[in-house]
Amino acid sequence: MLPLKIAARFLRTSPGQSALIIGGIAVGIATQVFVGSLITSLQADLIDTTVGSSPHITLVATTDGDTVDGTLATEAMKTEPLISTAVPVRTLSAIYADGSESVPLSLKGGDFAGLDTIYKLSDRLTAGSPKLGTDEAIVGVAFAEKYGVDVGDDIDLLLPSGAAGSLTVSAIFDLGAAAANERIVFVDPGFAGDALGLADDAWTSIEIQLTDVFASTDVAPTLAGDYGVTATDWQEQNAELLSGLQAQSASSTMIQVFVLIAVALGIASTLAISAVQKTRQIGILKAMGMGDGAAGRIFLWQAALLGSGGTLGGIALGYLLIWGFGFAPVPFSITPEPTFIAISGAIGISVALASSIIPTRKTSRLDPIEVIQNG
Repeated sequence: MLPLKIAARFLRTSPGQSALIIGGIAVGIATQVFVGSLITSLQADLIDTTVGSSPHITLVATTDGDTVDGTLATEAMKTEPLISTAVPVRTLSAIYADGSESVPLSLKGGDFAGLDTIYKLSDRLTAGSPKLGTDEAIVGVAFAEKYGVDVGDDIDLLLPSGAAGSLTVSAIFDLGAAAANERIVFVDPGFAGDALGLADDAWTSIEIQLTDVFASTDVAPTLAGDYGVTATDWQEQNAELLSGLQAQSASSTMIQVFVLIAVALGIASTLAISAVQKTRQIGILKAMGMGDGAAGRIFLWQAALLGSGGTLGGIALGYLLIWGFGFAPVPFSITPEPTFIAISGAIGISVALASSIIPTRKTSRLDPIEVIQNG
């Protein structure tokens, strides 16, 4: 372990220089950890806001106007392990009139427990109780505020058949999307079935959520082929969002790459200067019998010490920045991912070791006689 002891001694002889390079590495790794965690958390928040409370895949009959069997939901869950929930739904349009104003609504009829697994209604109610009884409705907060509707009020609707319908508001929800809060109304399946004239086992669609939202492009075609239905994938309907997420990921990657390059250049330049400064000492050590490999490992150990110290300090600083971000007035928080941070630390140390290649090779090739002769 002689090369390690010598490397530590060389670093202690220039404490200011060593502290500066460790600080530089720490700042670089902290930037990588913070920016990477920020982008990852922001993307997760955007995905949750966009599709966290909506179906990832919707199955409908291939022919317009036809229905699907409700047992398809159970069958799909049995055959596809990525499906976390599958709910049969009856969807229809209706018109709510308030004096001279009227608004088209999308009624979603289904069992409350099933709808809750998709739309997280229990967690998003602003008033009322989490239930959906016969002839009851759960309306959005924007609709309720705009038309002065409250829990316990009745709302009169004009149904597709031309008949009138009346529902009692049992609760008010907030899905975090203005359009959904104003236009979607959840109703019991019996009301929707009667309005559409459907049999008990007939549904307009099967709404599905997956454990991995980005697997929808693979799962949707499989379900369509297996069950002879049309499968709508959320990614097809949110192309602009996906483009934005890809741009964010690309920006994050570029920032991290440039940070790592800066870290590598800083370490390499420091080690190169140290190699020049310590040429005479290395020459004496080699004249005393130290092998070329051992001499080269001195600067490899220096890089390892600098990289390890800077990386550990950078991870700690990164966590500090993430903690401080929690006090910022923004609608989401950063959730550090241990795997990402561990990978960032490993990359930081690897870059440090890689930056020692040139001074290590130069030192291993040093001729001790020439060094001593030249003083």
